[in-house]
Amino acid sequence: MARRMMSGTGRVSIFPLIHFWPDVVGAVAYTTTGQFGIDAVVGYLAVPEVPDVHLMDVAARHSPNPTEWVLCTGWSSRVVPKPGTLDLRDVEWELEVDGSSEPAKTIYGHGGLHVGRLTLKDPEKSDSAAAGQDYTLALARQVLSYRGIAPADA
Repeated sequence: MARRMMSGTGRVSIFPLIHFWPDVVGAVAYTTTGQFGIDAVVGYLAVPEVPDVHLMDVAARHSPNPTEWVLCTGWSSRVVPKPGTLDLRDVEWELEVDGSSEPAKTIYGHGGLHVGRLTLKDPEKSDSAAAGQDYTLALARQVLSYRGIAPADA
């Protein structure tokens, strides 16, 4: 079955997230889309050494309201950045959607949530999908290297 894709351009915050206690950390990105950023996009950045971050599964282990937990995690990671967070301005992104949901009410200005695997376009080689994956991996490793998870130059 074909996966649904979404894309956009804007501010993207990338931060480390523990997704298997106590020590499995992945790189996650938060951005917005839609008129006035009404929908949040929270995606994991693929790193070969780290299991994929299935955000709604992580959220379900923390809260009876997984959509709200993911919205809070993404939004608060931008507002109060964790050490090692990267904040990129005006970057093109693409999300391979794992799922979408709506909170019971507007939360942090968001009426919708989309989660999945996020890839950023390499500004130097924007026409190449492989270059985008390499660029995304390099950014993820930079975020994770702050935590000592993966070498920044691997």
